[in-house]
Amino acid sequence: MKKIFINLMLIASVFALTYCGGKGGNSEGGDTTQATDTSATANNDTTNTTTTATKKYTLVPVESPAFADAELSIKNLENDAKLKEGENTFEFEVKNYKLGEQTPDAKDKGLANSGKGQHIHWILNNDPYSAHYEPTVKKELKAGSYVVLAFLSRSYHESVKNGKSFVIRKFSVGDAEPSKADFKAPHMFYSRPKGTYKWNAGDKLLLDFFLLNVELSADGNKVKATINGEEHMIDKWQPYAIEGLEAGKVTVKLELVDKDGNAIEGPFNTVEREVTLEAATAEAK
Repeated sequence: MKKIFINLMLIASVFALTYCGGKGGNSEGGDTTQATDTSATANNDTTNTTTTATKKYTLVPVESPAFADAELSIKNLENDAKLKEGENTFEFEVKNYKLGEQTPDAKDKGLANSGKGQHIHWILNNDPYSAHYEPTVKKELKAGSYVVLAFLSRSYHESVKNGKSFVIRKFSVGDAEPSKADFKAPHMFYSRPKGTYKWNAGDKLLLDFFLLNVELSADGNKVKATINGEEHMIDKWQPYAIEGLEAGKVTVKLELVDKDGNAIEGPFNTVEREVTLEAATAEAK
């Protein structure tokens, strides 16, 4: 009788171990990242975990010097200003940040880097930015309504993200009506990638954007990045290195979306750009 009881206990133990080793015991990957795979169907406690098995491209968070006290201001442009057609000069003031200097970790980043150093990104009406290495910026402007966002940029074109590192203004040129842009509404501005890159196998491409009046979170607003048709959901405002790209044309679409994945209305919140990765034949921009 004792022998039968022991055998029954052994059978029960084997059954319990077999049951616990099924689907309920598997983990959906241990590494966490802020770019969440929208194709993953498992519900994890760590909502930022990305399942990359079915993804061709990977978004890797980029860590950089914070420059938390860097400041940018503009001396001669107020909101709703009326400017003349033709050349206009804009005077910026920079504090606690050096234009024209290489960002300390630039050599270690493995990203396209400007030999001219740190600079200002100027984004006018959501067009691709222009880079400026001096605090004086001259622009030829036609009649029309404009919104300009300018922010400090590291030498590898990553934006400095703090409450004083940027300026945004709306103005008109000539007889145009002032812009009706609402600066209290949520806005996303596309910054990188841009242009044409010299490309070698294994290179990385910087993905960066600038946010106003909106926060990202795992259970709230996000930025949907679609790279050559492949979707990635971003729930933390920081730069990312896109890995897995090959030489050729790359289409990048960024959309600011709410917690349900619906586009948040705004003049700048959905942007699609094409960049070119030329196999070791062109200068990086």
